[in-house]
Order: sequence, then C-alpha cells, then structure tokens
Amino acid sequence: MSNISTHILDTSVGKPAANVRVWLERECDGQWLKQAESRTDADGRVRDLTPEGAGAGHYRLHADLGAYFAADGRETLYRTAIIEVAIRDAAQHYHLPLLIGPYSYSTYRGS
Repeated sequence: MSNISTHILDTSVGKPAANVRVWLERECDGQWLKQAESRTDADGRVRDLTPEGAGAGHYRLHADLGAYFAADGRETLYRTAIIEVAIRDAAQHYHLPLLIGPYSYSTYRGS
C-alpha cells in the first residue's frame, strides 16, 4: 500500500506553513469519503497521512488555506487548495508538495 504525504511552503514569506489543516478523501462509488485528517508540523509537513497505506484509486488532498492566512490576519483568494490525484501503483510513495501564497498555489509530484 502506498503512503501519501505533503509539505506546504508559504512562498509569500519564504517559510514552511505550520499548523495547516489537511484532509484526504477517496472516491468510492461516485462519492468522496474522508480517509484522514491532520495538521502540518512546524516544518510544514504531514508525513503520516496514510499510515496504513492507500490503495489504488482517486484521492483528493485538501488544505485549509483560508484559516491559515486568517490566523496571520492576511486575506486570501483561495479558501481551500485541492489536489486531486489518481493512484495507480499502490506500491509507490506519493509526496504531494504544495506551494502557497495568498493569491496562488501550485503543486507537483515530489519524492
């Protein structure tokens, strides 16, 4: 079974995004079901989002940007960043970094 992890960096201040609420959903029979929820650590990471592994399927990783930016008194256009992925090989690790700013976000497949 694969593991899904993330690392969120706030590029607007050049620092890890600590204490961001993230949650993972899996598509099952046309519905999205929550699989896990966590918060980023001081380094902006969630290493153990799927400690028992994740099988092949479609997943959505959500990051609560609205609450993160509001905690610092900053406005944001994006309240939630959503990364939707298709896992085909359950033996691989899927690291999904997220680069955020108040008016942008981007992602890529990390290692």
